[in-house]
Amino acid sequence: MSELLSVDDALARIVEHAQLLPDETVRVADASGRVLREPARASVDLPPFPSSAMDGFAVRAADAPGRLPVSFRVAAGTAPPGPLPAGTAAGISTGGTVPDGADAVAPVEIVDDEETHVAIHEAVSPGQHIRPRGGDVREGEIVVEAGALLGPAQIGALAAAGIADVVCSAAPRVTVLATGSELRAAGETLAAGQIYESNRAMVAAVLARAGAVVALMPVVPDDDEAHREAIERGLGADVLVTSGGVSMGEHDLVRRVETELGVSEVFWGVAVKPGKPISFGVRDRTLVFGLPGNPVSSLVGALVFVQTGLRALQGATHALPRYGLGLTSSDIRRNPHRDEFVRARREDSGPDVVLQVISGQESHMIARTAAADAVIHVPRGDDAIVAGSVVRFLALD
Repeated sequence: MSELLSVDDALARIVEHAQLLPDETVRVADASGRVLREPARASVDLPPFPSSAMDGFAVRAADAPGRLPVSFRVAAGTAPPGPLPAGTAAGISTGGTVPDGADAVAPVEIVDDEETHVAIHEAVSPGQHIRPRGGDVREGEIVVEAGALLGPAQIGALAAAGIADVVCSAAPRVTVLATGSELRAAGETLAAGQIYESNRAMVAAVLARAGAVVALMPVVPDDDEAHREAIERGLGADVLVTSGGVSMGEHDLVRRVETELGVSEVFWGVAVKPGKPISFGVRDRTLVFGLPGNPVSSLVGALVFVQTGLRALQGATHALPRYGLGLTSSDIRRNPHRDEFVRARREDSGPDVVLQVISGQESHMIARTAAADAVIHVPRGDDAIVAGSVVRFLALD
């Protein structure tokens, strides 16, 4: 194998070769997980009127404390019957429209409601407990910038600002196939030398989190013609992800067949553990990833490299892996030649996330990986990372 690329160099080449997918208009309610292509602007002021932040009584601040007649009451979703007369109060619910003339809300905790009158026991200041019109965003202002990944917070903001439709990148169409004559479906009886195939569903679960629409192809046996037929079909997608068959063994056919089918290989081999023999290439606009067959290698490859490609295809502002920060609970030995992704379990400890490395880090140990909810990025180096150090991690949940 030629000199291995660094993780950063490999990611840069993936982003460089990703060509932006077409855009489409999507209903906000259906846009979760999509990448916004045009800035989304508010269609109204938010709030669209001065509203109460508390249940209480709208008043002129100068009239409190004191005992005031109640002129009217305002429920959320209704308009006040008119301005607030001087020297009076208006009952108001949280979210209710503050009537003209009122400049504060006295919360129920400091009043005695006597039905026709209200006794306010404490002073209130102008603006207290009132949400001003447009205090969150003004009509025409940008609510979410282009390139943003739409999650729950963004969806809520868009809907609240009266935005019904947004322009997003098309969801990447991804085909996932696994190769190997030894692979069998779960539930089948295993013969000598056979194992259950797990990588397709696992990889699909990772890629769905990056907004992909994933199609799983049948397992491909170690046969030239079967490889050729399956890979040619898979190349019709925006992204083809294969699992297995990318090393140098007699039955590792994927890279050779892909080359014969017109795939231009951008790199093969990254200084990463697990997953060193990962490959990446392109045919026309299709990105082609070859993940190693060991399950944890496929998991790391999908999480770090393929997800980056999917975000780049969609024009995400932050296409590279999105790391969190935590503290390691134990020393971690570093590999002098390769970055490692070490499986760990997150534990909350006060304000910090503490990461506990799990036992069993070999790349075939997928069952033990079920105990992990994170992978720690351990950069190559000669000295160990000592317990209590700040490290970067990717969430698995």
